[in-house]
Amino acid sequence: MKYYLAIDIGASSGRHIIGWRDDKKMHTDEVYRFQNGVKKDKGHLVWDIEHLVKEVRNGIAEAKRRYPVIDSLSIDTWGVDYVLMNGDKEIMPCYSYRDNRTESVIPMVHNKFPFDTAYRHTGIQFQPFNTVYQLYADKLEGRLDKATDFLMIPEYLLYKLCGAKSHEYTNATTTGMVNVWQGAYDQRMTEELGLPRHLFQSLQQPGEIIGEYCGIKCRLCASHDTASAVEGIEMQGNAPYISSGTWSLLGVKATTAVTTAASEAANWSNEGGVGYVRYQKNIMGMWLINRLRDELCPNKDFSEIVREAEKSTYSETVDANAPVFMSPESMKAAFDSQLDDAPKTLGDYFRCAYLSLALSYKNAVDELEKNTGMFYDKIYIVGGGAKNQFLNRLTAYFTKKRVIALPIEATAIGNLKIQMEAANVS
Repeated sequence: MKYYLAIDIGASSGRHIIGWRDDKKMHTDEVYRFQNGVKKDKGHLVWDIEHLVKEVRNGIAEAKRRYPVIDSLSIDTWGVDYVLMNGDKEIMPCYSYRDNRTESVIPMVHNKFPFDTAYRHTGIQFQPFNTVYQLYADKLEGRLDKATDFLMIPEYLLYKLCGAKSHEYTNATTTGMVNVWQGAYDQRMTEELGLPRHLFQSLQQPGEIIGEYCGIKCRLCASHDTASAVEGIEMQGNAPYISSGTWSLLGVKATTAVTTAASEAANWSNEGGVGYVRYQKNIMGMWLINRLRDELCPNKDFSEIVREAEKSTYSETVDANAPVFMSPESMKAAFDSQLDDAPKTLGDYFRCAYLSLALSYKNAVDELEKNTGMFYDKIYIVGGGAKNQFLNRLTAYFTKKRVIALPIEATAIGNLKIQMEAANVS
């Protein structure tokens, strides 16, 4: 029996999951879990990258204690964020995408390389935290002067394990700098923005072995967590998916990119998949619910929160993707600022959040069908949000689609699947 280790790290937690196949069936065992989150440093939101490295190693040690012989491991995380390197030294801090440092540089970037041109080249939706804006902010701050490399978070963590500096394709596409037609960093964009060319190396595909750690082969998976999650969905035919976590990523597997004016206006993305394009849209996800809970009722179980939301009759909604919800000091105040009828109970706030998410899914599905010229009769939902039957019912009601909820660790399963297929394990 061969065992594989998926290290799946999200914005709020990480997990180490061992996987193996028996009679062609995937089996998994979660062996380690740890907390993650942003912290404030000199007025900025940053990642505790040393904590992540420590916990990745701790989890591997626990995995080896339970499963002494592990064939390979791989790491996936959220996209966009990275660590700048000067040789083997980190250029700190490691900023979080939720930090507001890019606000002032976005107009400068668009002045040098207009967004409509960028969209035709990369097919990546506008998000104020896209890596391209973060790197330009680094340029203005002088942080690139000594930078020899930039490593996306999962590739940085793999580097700390095996010493190899890698550049995985699916995660690189989240930078907003990969040419969707060429599968490589867009040279015209980097030149016109004056970004050091040596930072943008050749891209590598999921499945490649890049080194070894404690006798375990280190492989690349689809290191953007959504790319791995899509690989983890067992679909009947092709249908839209929602990877429901801190963010909700709604999209469909496509054979070619869609970079039309309508697609740009609707702010859709063409991100890298394993042999296909993930035509998808970022939607605010469980971040809304989690922040409301942290602020209003941190000791309440989510099942109780859902029950209160179900009992509420509150009907007003907000634009779940409004910038006010990105990183507010008070999520309650953010909701209050967007509503005419102030919620009166906890249930009102959470019902509003769930209604707003479901409505945003409906709007995104409408855009998807219009932009692709396809009609879909079902939606697959995976990730933590798939366990929320109330939100699933609301999603089915608003979208008029059959919702297939798979409350599985889809990202870890996709990570493991890529490792196993690369090792020819069926």
